[in-house]
Amino acid sequence: MTYSLNFAAVWRSFDLLLQGLALSLGLAVVAILAGCVIGLITAFGLVSKSGFFRKPAGLYVTIIRNTPILVLVLFSYFALPELGVRLGKIESFVLTLAIYSGAYLAEVFRGGLIAIPPGQREAGLAIGLTEMQIRTSIIIPLMLRNVLPSLGSTMISLFKDTSLAAAIAVPELTFEARKINVETFRVIETWIVASCLYVATCSLLAALMRAVERRLAVPR
Repeated sequence: MTYSLNFAAVWRSFDLLLQGLALSLGLAVVAILAGCVIGLITAFGLVSKSGFFRKPAGLYVTIIRNTPILVLVLFSYFALPELGVRLGKIESFVLTLAIYSGAYLAEVFRGGLIAIPPGQREAGLAIGLTEMQIRTSIIIPLMLRNVLPSLGSTMISLFKDTSLAAAIAVPELTFEARKINVETFRVIETWIVASCLYVATCSLLAALMRAVERRLAVPR
């Protein structure tokens, strides 16, 4: 049995793949922004001297990082309504992805916070800054510069993780590709094109993050 490649049917539906790609990017961007907020708050809890903040933060990170993301996606969409929490498909997935990324970013940010010399805080106190001003004006900017490579890697990973949204029928790139596959029976062509879109987008994101890293690099 021979299989003859024919991309015509895929090209006719290429606009659907682009729409799915745009939604995938949107999901990843919103999730990484929300995840940064969650991760930052959790990171400060992890480095806190008070067990009141440190223990819940550590528990959250442990549970989320050791639970498969697909399980979290399915729990959020199918189980939460049983508890009275009803969310749309997109909202449910973004919430899950944000919570998931927040746990990983918390450890990234924790490492960045630990790497900042104590003298930075002392310098802030010396010029009369409050603890909140020191965190927002000195600690967080320095930490973000230190963890930028890891932040970029997390962004790319989250973009690829958006493919799991197909499990709950969110019309992102993988869902649209599967739909085209079912309608046209062009299995190889559909997934080749979808894979190329993923690879091209991840490459562009990586190049963008490298450019940002060079822009923010400290001159030596």
